[in-house]
Amino acid sequence: MRRGHLSESIQDYLKSIYKLQFTEGRVTIGALAKDQSVSPASASAMVKKLAALELVEHEPYRGATLTPAGERVALEVIRHHRLLELYLAETLGLHVDDVHDEADRLEHVISEELEARIDRALGFPTHDPHGDPIPDANLKWPAA
Repeated sequence: MRRGHLSESIQDYLKSIYKLQFTEGRVTIGALAKDQSVSPASASAMVKKLAALELVEHEPYRGATLTPAGERVALEVIRHHRLLELYLAETLGLHVDDVHDEADRLEHVISEELEARIDRALGFPTHDPHGDPIPDANLKWPAA
């Protein structure tokens, strides 16, 4: 499933689940609701929707994990976000403290072609302006 066919909300939830998995393993509805600033009922409804789309695996009372398809979408969104943060800071001169919110808005709408052009223009960077790693075009994390 391609990122472009999914709503911004779905993309945000997948990105959130991806990040929470690193600290919590299986992601609980409560943790997801808190991270997304929504009610547990809203988070639960979205997890059911994501499971129906085969983007997450969910076991009631045991939490959710991304499927390979869900992980791919999450990594694409993270890649877009971090490339945009770096582009906004280095090319457009935005202060590093101001790039996150702007990248949050733009990460959902840039094309794969624009992503590739930004990547190339920045010299295929491995880290964003905050020092966080950027997945490469194959969605692999840079070597430590």
